[in-house]
Amino acid sequence: MSDNRNMILAIVLSALVLFGWSFLSERYFPTANPPSTKSVNGKQVPLPKPLADPAADTPAAIRGRKIVLAETKRLPIATPSLQGSINLRGARIDDLLLLKHREGLAKNSPPIQLFSPSGAHDAYFANFGWTGEGVLLPGTDTIWTASGARLAPGQPVTLSWNNGRGQIFQIKLAVDDGYLFTAEQSVANTGPAAIAVRPFSLISRATPSKDPSSWTSHVGPVGVFNGAANYGFTFDDLKKEGDQRFSSTGGWLGFTDKYWLAAVIPDQRTSVEAGFLRGRTGGFQAVETPAPTIVAPGKITRYGSHLFAGAKEVKLLERYSEALGTELERAIDWGWFRWFMKPIFSLLNWLFGVIGNFGVAIICLTLIVRGLMFPIAQRQFKSMAAMRVLQPKVKALQERHKDDKPRLQQEMLKLYQEEKVNPMAGCLPILLQIPIFYALYKVLMLSVEMRHEPFFLWIKDLSAPDPLTPVNLFGYLDFTPPHFLALGVLPILLGITMWLQFKLNPAPMDPVQQQVFSIMPWVLMFVMAPFAAGLQLYWTVSNLLTIAQQKFLYSRYPGLAATPEAK
Repeated sequence: MSDNRNMILAIVLSALVLFGWSFLSERYFPTANPPSTKSVNGKQVPLPKPLADPAADTPAAIRGRKIVLAETKRLPIATPSLQGSINLRGARIDDLLLLKHREGLAKNSPPIQLFSPSGAHDAYFANFGWTGEGVLLPGTDTIWTASGARLAPGQPVTLSWNNGRGQIFQIKLAVDDGYLFTAEQSVANTGPAAIAVRPFSLISRATPSKDPSSWTSHVGPVGVFNGAANYGFTFDDLKKEGDQRFSSTGGWLGFTDKYWLAAVIPDQRTSVEAGFLRGRTGGFQAVETPAPTIVAPGKITRYGSHLFAGAKEVKLLERYSEALGTELERAIDWGWFRWFMKPIFSLLNWLFGVIGNFGVAIICLTLIVRGLMFPIAQRQFKSMAAMRVLQPKVKALQERHKDDKPRLQQEMLKLYQEEKVNPMAGCLPILLQIPIFYALYKVLMLSVEMRHEPFFLWIKDLSAPDPLTPVNLFGYLDFTPPHFLALGVLPILLGITMWLQFKLNPAPMDPVQQQVFSIMPWVLMFVMAPFAAGLQLYWTVSNLLTIAQQKFLYSRYPGLAATPEAK
């Protein structure tokens, strides 16, 4: 009867872990990228992810992107990282493709589309302009004249417009080989009277990001104001609460997707007014503007700023942060443990650079972690052996003082001190593994460097779940199982290796703990199934190394495996 009760209790606890975790993970710990492949007859086939070119899938998408791009005169943008164009009507950078990153895994998959013009689906663009008083200003329909045939690294272009009333407006644009644009806005006043002008830089997007924002991964409005990063707002917040305005010296602001960022970066010595605004047509804007300037007759005023539009590549963001004097790298939401996350990423990225395969780099990271923790694991096994020897004495104390809990605690503490045993020593390796495991989880979730990186055989994307599952006979049955049943090969190996690891551990004296440990590997197998294959790989290899470690230490400490005799 007691065994049945223990089994029922263990099953209930396991069910709470399984279903409770599923609820929490959806809200706080998103598991992985969507699958990038599917199993067809045992082979992995890339899922089609064509470049969005919807002409009429929403009411706002009145025209296709290509049609809109063809409606206006444009200045081409050509860099090793970017391809696109500037709309000379309104001086908008509204057409950008990220050449180094693809929508999917297929060979013909198009590059990531970051910016799109107004009038097309998911309009998203950057704009430099002016507000002012007593002066005719350029607007959205202003046609600008370009000084060159294209914008490229080492080939800046100046856009000019004369308002016919004595003022000449210019925007000198330059671009590097990464994702950084430099803009110098100038106004020359040749008129008879002084004018007041105020330059601005803005980013406008018509729709929220398709990437979900969560507790561990911020998506939406983001910025650094007065040296502090702000992840406090989402697109929903702007819908409900309206405009959010700030004053800052330097810094930056913009909109972040999971892997992509568009941000305006003012002159870092200048005090600016900035804000996230709700557009009149329902979109969203990130705007920065310095104080107004009075331009006397015969004078020129200039203002310099930057635009970042591209992938959140760590090394590139760090380079820009140092060059610009503001923490653009904070666009990656590493969280409170940023000081720990970044070294793990740097080590993993260095291993990848040496080896050339992120999966092998993860295995090497596991070897390094387990190697560093070997002395701690050795002490853990010694402590477990000592605790096993003490179990009969502990049970005797429990029987003797079962009606006096305070006295029992005192006697057990005295016993541990006399025998020089630390009952918590066995928890230390687990506690040390948690931040490393969480750091790898964040790296796989946030790092664009890990996106679409393959391992071997069927693992084509380490940032997505293991796609090969026996539930549909490895793709020979034509259906895709729901994510909570899609047990891939790696999660199954994870469950098996954890079960073997628990089997090698000395069995706990408590029957309930025994039942829980017998069920927990299979519960965790289901819990880990939707997570990134890279995370599953790390845990599986870690389990295998732990099993090897246990075998070695059992050979050195035979008493650990022995069953203590009751006294």
